[in-house]
Amino acid sequence: MPITDPPARPVLRIALICPYSLSRPGGVQGQVVGLSRALGSRGHQVTVFAPLDGAGPAPEGVDLVATGHSVSLPANGSFAPVTLSVRAVLRALRSLRSTGFDVLHVHEPFAPGLSYGLLVGRRLPPVVATFHRSGSSVLYELLGPLARNRANRLAVRCAVSEAARATAAGALGGTYEVLFNGVEMEHYRSIEPWPTDRPTLLFLGRHEERKGLGVLVEAFEGLLRLRRDDPAVDGSVQPVLWIAGDGPQTDSLRLRYPESADIRWLGVLSEDEKIRRLVAADALCAPSLGGESFGMVLLEAMAARTVVVASDIDGYRDVAGDHAVLVPPGDPVALAEAVDGTLSGRLAPQEGGPGADTGDPAASRNRWLDAAEERAEQWSMDRLAERYEGIYLSVVGGRG
Repeated sequence: MPITDPPARPVLRIALICPYSLSRPGGVQGQVVGLSRALGSRGHQVTVFAPLDGAGPAPEGVDLVATGHSVSLPANGSFAPVTLSVRAVLRALRSLRSTGFDVLHVHEPFAPGLSYGLLVGRRLPPVVATFHRSGSSVLYELLGPLARNRANRLAVRCAVSEAARATAAGALGGTYEVLFNGVEMEHYRSIEPWPTDRPTLLFLGRHEERKGLGVLVEAFEGLLRLRRDDPAVDGSVQPVLWIAGDGPQTDSLRLRYPESADIRWLGVLSEDEKIRRLVAADALCAPSLGGESFGMVLLEAMAARTVVVASDIDGYRDVAGDHAVLVPPGDPVALAEAVDGTLSGRLAPQEGGPGADTGDPAASRNRWLDAAEERAEQWSMDRLAERYEGIYLSVVGGRG
């Protein structure tokens, strides 16, 4: 019997809908852009629909349809850059109907903007939805039974974590495919680290209370005191803290902890600079107080082979496993001691974990980072795209 080639994978026309402005960095925005590139590399035709502002350039390698400008609305202890333009939503809906898409994939389907148009629009392709949010949601409470009714129009519901699934199911009912957030592993390989000649800590995130930046800068002052008093530490080489991002707490925190040789306020970073600084840092500090459904920044640090020191909260614990140093949230003393342990070569994983102390700090660190990188690889964007591809094919075959 002659050997035949396997059947060709169908090429799909996919619309990815992001409710948040791509001019602002954010977890959902990064997932949509990365997924678009990964699906494109698998041969599919992908168009991203999202708001776009003048604050930054459009992402590279993405076919983008702008759905208006954004305004900032309070959401989950943060501010979400969403569009409220009815005209922009109607224009985007006309494009979705006329372009011949096979499937629409909306992230955060109950965020304002085009997402609402998908829930009420007619003559649309099947809609796959991914839920990212965890914790309480004012929108779910306000919409009540109407939200449950509209959610029934979704062909498949996905969640990025068990915490996100529990939030959505509690508000809307229904069943969910629990997937994950993906990391573009290739971006962290063979990249030139950002120059630094000191032990370096990095914070990446919005400057708001729930992200815990205030706890970190207080811990950093304690860390400097710890290391000055430690005779085993070279006092001439103190660590530096890089603080990336911005937010409602930026001005007040900069007044209390001004720019200095030890603290550098970097502002919002480009994707390339963010990755280079992640690769260069000795430790990523993620001191969030709660409200994290998935620790994407931890996964990025693990891909960059950077030690993670993070709060012991559900969203971070689930991602890190025993590949991070976890400390009680809101405890600057514990955070300072944990960071000091990583910088001194005394990693503090769970007992028996991959970085457990073997008497050789360099070997322990390398084993730690090897295991963390391998865990990040399990959640690569390519693997996530493959999972979504299977879901798309299932709904296209049955037309939802």
